[in-house]
Amino acid sequence: MTLPHNRANPCSPPQELLFVEHIDPAVIYRFDTRSSRPCEFCRELDPQFPQRRPLDQMVASSRKAIASAHLTEDGYVRHRMLELRRITSPAPLTAA
Repeated sequence: MTLPHNRANPCSPPQELLFVEHIDPAVIYRFDTRSSRPCEFCRELDPQFPQRRPLDQMVASSRKAIASAHLTEDGYVRHRMLELRRITSPAPLTAA
């Protein structure tokens, strides 16, 4: 948001534009690592899970272990790849 200089305010220099950064509280909450936990789905199915960056392992604790709950884009993408691999891989044989 850009605000034009207000001559009624003697504290600001003339002809200066002020920039205000908008930070959405929902985005801040999503990346709050204090309210996150490791993704159980990824931990169970990804043999490379321990080698991931810590933030890529985490999901928001208020949500289920789904791709969109991941805190990072890389975590989201890896989760989706695991889901797709699970869908396209042949069903394991079961001893019946």
